Amino acid sequence: MGATEVETASRAQGVAIVTGAGSGIGRATAKRLFKDGWRVALFGRREAPLAETAQGFAAMALVVTGDVSKESDVDRLFSDVVSKWSRVDLLFNNAGIFPPGQLIDELSVQHWRESVEVNLTGAFLCARAAFAQMRRQSPQGGRIINNGSISAHAPRPQSVGYTATKHAITGLTKSLSLDGRPFDIACGQIDVGNAASEMTTGFGAGALQANGTRLAEPRMDVSDVADAVAYMAGLPLSANVQFMTVMATKMPFIGRG
Repeated sequence: MGATEVETASRAQGVAIVTGAGSGIGRATAKRLFKDGWRVALFGRREAPLAETAQGFAAMALVVTGDVSKESDVDRLFSDVVSKWSRVDLLFNNAGIFPPGQLIDELSVQHWRESVEVNLTGAFLCARAAFAQMRRQSPQGGRIINNGSISAHAPRPQSVGYTATKHAITGLTKSLSLDGRPFDIACGQIDVGNAASEMTTGFGAGALQANGTRLAEPRMDVSDVADAVAYMAGLPLSANVQFMTVMATKMPFIGRG
């Protein structure tokens, strides 16, 4: 165990699962949770990026490959985590995709279904498994944090697949928050705007605006999102951030739509 791992182990928190942990917000959040002393299961489709996320924190990490949209993969993820660490205290439902930017009559049914399967069904499957474990473990309870989007409030042009799924995530968050109360399961949502990840790579060159123009948009570092998620995760179960928006200060959101 390296010096960094000894330090984090000495102030260990609970057990966390981060989906989409191989890049972007997922990777940054997992690394921040490691530093805060969490044991973290890293879930994603490719092993190499997950292993890279775990570098320096091997004793605190569990790498599990799979697809959030496949029930068998999600069940295996939670089985592996509980087998190793006996419980689940935190789920960061982060995995998501952005289908091609097109008008609804140009968006293929295949791309629509892919966005629903990953962004919504994937979040449902992970939340379902987390809820079941948190409800039955002892001590009971835990926290689920869903990665929404500012598109859950105001859409970008030509984003029907993404926007519809993110509005649905808000409904999922509210339902989980209500149904989790008797079991000490807290659920909140973080709505992110223009984090500097693979999904927003082209925004610096120009993003389509509501008036049909393209404008370069400011982005913020993914570590800013990780800090926000870590704050939500670190609260006692008696307190909850129901909804948080974290965004690049000068991005065109306020006034959009």
